[in-house]
Amino acid sequence: MAFQWLNSLDSASAKKVKPVSLDKINCSLHSKPEAKQSGLGIYNTIFLDMRVAITSWSAETNTDITPKLMKNILWYSGNWIEYEKGNLSEQEMYNAMANEYHLKPTDLQKAIADVRNSIKINQEVISLIRELKEQYKIRVFGMCNISKSDLENLQTKFSLKDWELFDRIFTSNALGKRLQNLGFYKQVLKETNAIPVETIYVAKSFEKSIPAGSLGINCIVYDTLENLSQKLRNYFGDPVGRATSWLQANAKKMFSTSDVGVTINENYLPMLIYELTHDRSLVDLVEYPRLFNFYNGDPVLTTEVFPFDLDTTALGLKVLTHIDYDTKMSIMDEMLNFIDSDGIIQIYYDPSRPRTDPMVCLNILTLFHMYGRGSELSSTLDYVHSLLKNRAYLNGTQYYCTADVFLYFLSRLFSVAPDVHERFATLFAQRCFERFGAEGDACALAMRVVAGAVAGIRMYVDYERLLHMQEPDGSFPLCWVFKNRKTRILTGNKGFTTAVALQACNAFRML
Repeated sequence: MAFQWLNSLDSASAKKVKPVSLDKINCSLHSKPEAKQSGLGIYNTIFLDMRVAITSWSAETNTDITPKLMKNILWYSGNWIEYEKGNLSEQEMYNAMANEYHLKPTDLQKAIADVRNSIKINQEVISLIRELKEQYKIRVFGMCNISKSDLENLQTKFSLKDWELFDRIFTSNALGKRLQNLGFYKQVLKETNAIPVETIYVAKSFEKSIPAGSLGINCIVYDTLENLSQKLRNYFGDPVGRATSWLQANAKKMFSTSDVGVTINENYLPMLIYELTHDRSLVDLVEYPRLFNFYNGDPVLTTEVFPFDLDTTALGLKVLTHIDYDTKMSIMDEMLNFIDSDGIIQIYYDPSRPRTDPMVCLNILTLFHMYGRGSELSSTLDYVHSLLKNRAYLNGTQYYCTADVFLYFLSRLFSVAPDVHERFATLFAQRCFERFGAEGDACALAMRVVAGAVAGIRMYVDYERLLHMQEPDGSFPLCWVFKNRKTRILTGNKGFTTAVALQACNAFRML
């Protein structure tokens, strides 16, 4: 039975489910499939380490106690820890630590007062958390290693509005446990009725995040405001809605670019964006009367004269509708003149460039099968099967950058060729599963998730990694799709990455 080898998987990360037909994945910007979840899941609670809400404090004091010693006292003293846990009164703490560090209790008291006065609140973090709370109707709980007196002092640093942002603040003093202790989080979960997998914990250090993470709480260790904002928005926000908004806001401005910083006005990736979104208003497309060229205008970073090619032409004939049926058939007849001695379809309408590429083969096969002429390229299809069987695509090809492009374009072929899908199905599923968890940029991960969906495999780990890459404005990063055969210059398009990521979200949700 097909896919039987996957039945033993007990992980939800990559399991066999009902396959998704690629032609049913509706990526239209005006009609999206009903979401099973938003963002990475259904999250409704934030635990915030209050140290993240403090932008700065100073160990410089108006005493003879050095900053280094002051930090050692506040970070490592067992007596200070017991004070934070409520096991020592403030005066007992001063006396015990004065004895421990050979200091006068009055000097220590003055130094700690100076530290308390130096605390400044990180208003940007507070504003971010408030925005998320208001937008997504979530609960926010503060947590802190802090004594009762220091909590009262900390409250004076907040405005009333900012302090009321927290539904409750849990402290080491009240619980008798510190944030480094597993029991602290067990108690907070119990008292808040928070579900770990639905909770995000913003911690100041790994020392605090690890015990929380062991309970299933999703942890973010704070480094910068920018990273925190991106991660939280990716947890709580709807990736489809955000990506859709970005595509619409950047309509007709999504130009391809190279890794040497040169903008490339080309036709191929814009046509794929149109195929993925069904929204012609997003891109400027050239309606060639017959054959298509990769470049929209003068060639860039290549030969002065660049020939028409079968790859771009095949995509244009599939995606655009301005060319009538008879003309399409005559163009396809002409394509058959560019088959090499091994029966493999070539790239260029130029006998002086007798080159082939597996991705080009797949694109042209898709066109021929779409019009019921797949049998005319049977040797090319056999070649594709051998590539899949022997994993010859793993390092990309001479023109395309990643292995996942091959599997993705093969899934496109399946959408118009059920007989090919039936022939390839089991082997294709095996190869998709082999890609599970492999390294990849956002474009590779998105293509992998789509291919996995067509194979009936939930590539959850890859999907989660993809969503974490969504940028604050809703887009996904620029990734390299093509490479120049001679110069090795790379080309990509942020709009295409975002569109294929949008398709991946829809495909995953349909499983």
